[in-house]
Amino acid sequence: MLTAWRLVHRNYLASAFSGEGARLAGGRWNSEGFPVVYTAGSLSLAILEIIVHLEFKETLKLYKAVPVHFSESLMEAIDPASLPADWNKPIPHPASQLTGNHWIRSGSSVVLQVPSAIVPLESNFLINPSHPELQRLEIGEPMDLPLDLRMVDKLK
Repeated sequence: MLTAWRLVHRNYLASAFSGEGARLAGGRWNSEGFPVVYTAGSLSLAILEIIVHLEFKETLKLYKAVPVHFSESLMEAIDPASLPADWNKPIPHPASQLTGNHWIRSGSSVVLQVPSAIVPLESNFLINPSHPELQRLEIGEPMDLPLDLRMVDKLK
């Protein structure tokens, strides 16, 4: 079993696996209109993925960590070599968005392993919330984000 981590603001816990936020805003691996749930392959990577987008350090204290367990058989992976050289620039590349959109539309798997734009040697996992095998994922109990407050104090 693999474990991925979803960090979510406590106000949005009830809809943490709906994909609604990504559907409304789009992201690196999806265009607006395509619901997807972003998770990371480790809790530390999940924290980095949130920090890169935060404007206020105090906000990080409002996040909860939710583990998601799944079998590797429920997943397919993107080959990083197939991506354009600039896929991980700060503004999402159309190629990565189209890759994610195609995966969502195809329904080929409930989980897609993709490289992290922040730490490309590590992985994020996308979850298709409308996939019929979504119920095969084991979503754990939300927990307070275990943070060393020195890290938060280093943020603006």
